[in-house]
Amino acid sequence: MPELTLEDLWAESGFTPNPEQEQAIRHIDGPLYLTAGPGSGKTRVLLWRTLNLIVFHGVKPEHIFLSTFTEKAAHQLREGLKNYLGQVTNHTGQPYDLANMYVGTLHSLSQKIIQDRNLNPNFRNGRPLRVMDELETYFFVSRRRNWQQLIEAAELTDLEPEVQNHTINTFFDANRPSRSRHNAVQNVLGFFGRLSEEMIDPQVVMDQAPSAEVQMLLRMYARYRGLLAEQAGFDYTDFSLLQQKAYDVVVSNAASQQYFRHIIIDEYQDTNLIQERLVFKLAAGSQNLCVVGDDDQALYRFRGATVENFVEFPARCQHYLQRQPVKIPLSTNYRSRNRVVQFYTDYITRHSWQKEGRPGEFYRVHDKNIQPYSQDTEPSVITTPAGHPDDVSAQIAALVRELLDAGKVDDPNQIAFLFPALRNSPQVNRMRNALEAVGLQVYAPRAGRFLDTDEPTLIFGAFLHVFGKPQQGPFTSQDYTEYFAWLDRSAASVTALFRQEPQLKRYLDAKRQEVAQVVADYRALLATCEANGWDVTAEYAPDQMKEALYRTRGLSLKAQKAINSVALTNQVRRRLQRNDGDKEPFKLGDIINRSTALDWTILDLFYRLGGFPTYKRMYDLAESGQDEGPICNLGLISQYLSRFMEMYAIVISASFLNDDRFQRLLFMSFLYSIYRRSESEFENAEDPFPKGRIPFLTIHQAKGLEFPVVVVPNLRKDARPAGPVEETIRALVPSDGEPLDRMARFDVARMFYVALSRAKSLMILGRYQATGNYINAEFRPMLAQLPTTATYDVNAFQPNPHREEKPPKAYSYTADYLLYERCPRQYMVFRRYGLVPSRSQTQFFGSLVHYTIEDLHHHLIQKRAQATLAV
Repeated sequence: MPELTLEDLWAESGFTPNPEQEQAIRHIDGPLYLTAGPGSGKTRVLLWRTLNLIVFHGVKPEHIFLSTFTEKAAHQLREGLKNYLGQVTNHTGQPYDLANMYVGTLHSLSQKIIQDRNLNPNFRNGRPLRVMDELETYFFVSRRRNWQQLIEAAELTDLEPEVQNHTINTFFDANRPSRSRHNAVQNVLGFFGRLSEEMIDPQVVMDQAPSAEVQMLLRMYARYRGLLAEQAGFDYTDFSLLQQKAYDVVVSNAASQQYFRHIIIDEYQDTNLIQERLVFKLAAGSQNLCVVGDDDQALYRFRGATVENFVEFPARCQHYLQRQPVKIPLSTNYRSRNRVVQFYTDYITRHSWQKEGRPGEFYRVHDKNIQPYSQDTEPSVITTPAGHPDDVSAQIAALVRELLDAGKVDDPNQIAFLFPALRNSPQVNRMRNALEAVGLQVYAPRAGRFLDTDEPTLIFGAFLHVFGKPQQGPFTSQDYTEYFAWLDRSAASVTALFRQEPQLKRYLDAKRQEVAQVVADYRALLATCEANGWDVTAEYAPDQMKEALYRTRGLSLKAQKAINSVALTNQVRRRLQRNDGDKEPFKLGDIINRSTALDWTILDLFYRLGGFPTYKRMYDLAESGQDEGPICNLGLISQYLSRFMEMYAIVISASFLNDDRFQRLLFMSFLYSIYRRSESEFENAEDPFPKGRIPFLTIHQAKGLEFPVVVVPNLRKDARPAGPVEETIRALVPSDGEPLDRMARFDVARMFYVALSRAKSLMILGRYQATGNYINAEFRPMLAQLPTTATYDVNAFQPNPHREEKPPKAYSYTADYLLYERCPRQYMVFRRYGLVPSRSQTQFFGSLVHYTIEDLHHHLIQKRAQATLAV
């Protein structure tokens, strides 16, 4: 058999790399600097470069560190690599195992570094790691006892709670300081994250603090880190501190700096200081560090991203590795038609990027030469005539309707509307109304609160009927009042269904009676304990207690059966006789809780609602391909319910329901926080937007995506000065980065550049001209040269002819084929739309088995190491 070559694989995949792409793929020695413009095929380059290292240069997958900005992008890289390597296996018969390969975001890979004994031999000698995501971190800090400790560190305990919040919030917005604790928590968490990302030790910089307010926040940050360290049983951390922990592991273990033979970082313009330090430390041994990115698409300064990491990479590489990188520009745009590329290239060069007083130096990679692969000359960028936003919106809606009616676009979800911001925007509402007026539906999860949409309103309305509505307190804040109005609407929406669906009422009434019965049983059993002088924390003695509990007056038959269970009694006796391993004997309270728990969870209730017509219709719309919006919202609801169960309890016991504790936690803590935080994003790794609806996205959401048609109705974004957090960080950690007074203008330019480069075939731009409405100055001369929607002929629409085939998706026999064979609808629900299965006990058992095997594995490794030392 002839020897397999890269060229063979390229030909088989239909991929013909251009010279720059091929040079990047074949580069294997030393640092590499890939400046990748929009649509330049960088994902393909990364995949083929990784394959080249594994297949043709003998690099083991576990010695490659491949990172990108989102889990979605990481998923696509892993799936693509599996398929390409499978292609090689078909030729050679040699399998490739990616199980131990480092592919993911820098956050997820930092966690893996900490838990990998190859890099951190001492991991299992300490406490297990628990990483809190943003929502968990919010709940952790807002928990009353934790927040009180932060207030003590701030030295604000002498003030009333609202004054405490006002004092904290004044630093972040002196013009409109809020008295809300929610806002105070959000504000300090954002500040804590920036301090963590900049590796700032609060004790070290305390004397450098520019004000007493900053000193107050630094003390709060120090106490926050202390609270994380004090959590019993686990080593707690948040996303920001996680990377510093990984960096500490690598610094303390010299072998970890030699472990990876190749470090590949995608979207490098979106990294921060700690991430830069981490990747250079990982590359210290091999010096094979490849970074890929586009500084013109740097959007995440508000999350701590430092675009200078990419712009100044050659100098940083010389500093850390004492080597200059090979620079290869990926400058051919395969995504967009000719005039789209010309337009966004013209736009970005209209801004000044020159460094003051330093000729020839720029705050941008200035020697770019982005060229379109397409050479057509047909109109692909058009604008509306200048006019009032209402008229502009109507003209855009009419054109979109015409494109769909003419069959120029297959589905409404291929026409994306991009906005600088969605929430509370009158322009967004105008555009939505205009589209709905021509019969088009919109999917805009960030334009309003997720809980305000139809699906969560109907689901949680049913929950309110079962568990009861919480009592409204005397608070008068806008959020609080609006939230209770939402609870009322939710309850009313389900009540209105009862006339059409009396069986739904009967079912929910039965569930409400179950809740009432287990609470009544619980209280009756507690009364029996009190009458007999038994402490519920004492050991359960069935010979002395079982009969009295069983004969409790008014006890339900279900509770009696649970108490009288032979299996339970035998298990209790084994524990008492210490014949059940090292498990402690049951407490009396344990038996009462077991006997008075519901035999269903909130996820069970969620799925059982799907059997009734109104809820079933949400699934039917997706199955028919008519509208995927409702099932996407159901997927989010199931994820939130699963999160609630993880945080509080899987089993709903009567002790949890007693005194409305469950009700308060679900409605007044968890859901209220989601309502205020506006948690709302849906993302599917394969198809992020539901069919049948037009997506409304922030420009940040659209980064990394592409659409046949892109509409940017509002070309206005004001450049606001740097806020107090950025000013404080710059004061604590002086930097030679972008000047504070120019940062906002740079960020606006990059934001619109991202928006303008998303379109493949047609870009439609709004042109507002009315009192209080205008477009940014750079666009005015550019739009004057464009054809307008009034004269655009829909028949002239041409899709971009160049289409690179994406690697096919890999399917699993057990997770895909067998699940589909068993039930296609179940496959649709759980695999395609990400709904969480209701039996969390099964998930918990699977995790338990995994960690048990992992612990045994580490125990054996330690034994082997000890035996080696003894020899």
